[in-house]
Amino acid sequence: MCKQITDNDNDFSIKIRVYYEDTDSGGVVYYANYLKFMERSRTEWLRSLGFEQDQLINELQTIFAVRSAQAEYYRPAKFNDLLQVTATIKEMKRSNITFQQQVTRKKQDGSTELLVEGTIKIVSVNTINFKPKKIPDQLMEHLNGH
Repeated sequence: MCKQITDNDNDFSIKIRVYYEDTDSGGVVYYANYLKFMERSRTEWLRSLGFEQDQLINELQTIFAVRSAQAEYYRPAKFNDLLQVTATIKEMKRSNITFQQQVTRKKQDGSTELLVEGTIKIVSVNTINFKPKKIPDQLMEHLNGH
């Protein structure tokens, strides 16, 4: 997995190789696996900012849960494709973040082909009572550039 971070902490992308286990009987990526790829991108984005999920759980009693997910599927990915999966913050509020995400692939001519795009809203949740809570100050300060 190769991480790439733009000069904006709100834009992030990783490369993901499609393995046989990601495909269905037709040899294409099973539709739900794109959501897993997007989850990996958001997890790696958080890690790139210096926040591990186990640290958030143990020290700040915080997890991030998907509140809603919307995806548009345009083209199929296949076994052994190398995909680029992006995560860009579209909107940030006190207890939730909405990401715009894309899964793309380079074509033989070098151009980029959009396979899937999605809008994923995650909410900060207290690990004790599982109710929404304010995103931890440490993370918000980092996201706001302080």
